[in-house]
Amino acid sequence: MKRIAIIGGGISGLSAAFRLEHRRRQGAQLEFALFESGPRFGGVIRTERVDDFLIEAGPDSFLTEKAWAADLCRELGLGDQLIGSNDAERKTYILVHGRLIPLPDGLMFMVPTNLWATFSSPLFSWTTKLQMVREWLHKPGASAGDVSVAEFVTRHYGREMVDRVADPLLAGVYGGSADELSVRSVLPRFVEMEAKHGSLGKAMTESKTRQGGSAKPLFTSLKNGMQQMTDALVSRIPESARRVNTPVEAVKPESGKWLVISDGRTEQFDAVILATPAYVAGMLLGSAHSELAEDLTSIPYSSSVTVTLGYDESVRAALPPGFGLLVPRTENVHLIAATFAHNKFPNRAPHDKALIRCFLGGTRDESILNASEGEIEDIVRRDLGTILGIRSDPAFYRIYKRKQAMAQYTLGHGARVERIRAQLADMRGLALAGNAYGGIGVPDCIRSGSEAATKVVTDLRISSLDQRG
Repeated sequence: MKRIAIIGGGISGLSAAFRLEHRRRQGAQLEFALFESGPRFGGVIRTERVDDFLIEAGPDSFLTEKAWAADLCRELGLGDQLIGSNDAERKTYILVHGRLIPLPDGLMFMVPTNLWATFSSPLFSWTTKLQMVREWLHKPGASAGDVSVAEFVTRHYGREMVDRVADPLLAGVYGGSADELSVRSVLPRFVEMEAKHGSLGKAMTESKTRQGGSAKPLFTSLKNGMQQMTDALVSRIPESARRVNTPVEAVKPESGKWLVISDGRTEQFDAVILATPAYVAGMLLGSAHSELAEDLTSIPYSSSVTVTLGYDESVRAALPPGFGLLVPRTENVHLIAATFAHNKFPNRAPHDKALIRCFLGGTRDESILNASEGEIEDIVRRDLGTILGIRSDPAFYRIYKRKQAMAQYTLGHGARVERIRAQLADMRGLALAGNAYGGIGVPDCIRSGSEAATKVVTDLRISSLDQRG
């Protein structure tokens, strides 16, 4: 019987545990323990209800085009609970000099595929618009080395596109800066387009034409919130394997086994999956694998604060249509982004009420985590008043702080991950999972957990027919 420890009970660790449990039920000779330092499983995924409002403390959805999350939901029997975003209502605004300007139709990330709509938009200067035309003549060729998203976008469309679109989008998704994030790690598809087609606009337009009119909703969620998925995962894991409030202090290799030290107790396992933030994984490994630990702890992270507020019908009626807004760092407000949750998905708020999720922090404002809840509420309400003219009191608000939760794919990240994976390949019974390696979204984390489970099972040569113990 092989014993496997999974450290970290977020979506990555739960996905790894689910895969191991599936193999165990098929007859594989294994058992596992899932360690979670906090009082609950699910990590940042957490759904709350306040009256008839549904509130997400963490991610409210996942990208539809990345199938791992939706496939897992179907495997868990939640296929009929999957819902798509209301893309007929999808409109996003950019705050420019205090004025909300909608992103023009056909702008895919920062690539214009509808030049007429882009040229008609007041979002860009004529200098940028002319550069968009010249971009169609961009010659194919691979970029030399790793460059920032800002440098890449500037080469195609100019700095204004960085400041008004690319940077606010990345701040909303990664909590990071276009000047610091690696284009190869964050936007690998665009790097491939540049190498093959030269022009991003030409490549994206051709791709859009091939897809035709069968576009799926951009985002997918669950009827009763994202926690439906993590709750279903937890229910599939034997209670005897679940260990909440059990922080792990160190992980050490010894005589072909792995020692897991937790709460003064040392247990022996045949394999370990570290489904924690990379810096935690590095600290747990410590001097046992100094080179790997150094690479892991060198991956930077950003923190975030999410504030969700419920409002009455007067606020809902006054809000602009669409999914929400993004705020460039040049605007003099704390807010990074705001989502009109009542428009994005059905059943998030009563039909005559508004539900607004506000995002703060990231690399541009780490100090916001030190503010009290009262101070954060004041900041958000002041910014909402400035941007949207909201002066009335909310029916309720909820504040969620996430310290050092989002990995930053900075320059050199790809090379660092390659080194980490090369070292892991030589370490029998050790695997990593989480948002620091191959993508930050929920589907990426699910995939990483499944791949980690596969690695340790392969390392230990476990199969359903293995009866040797």
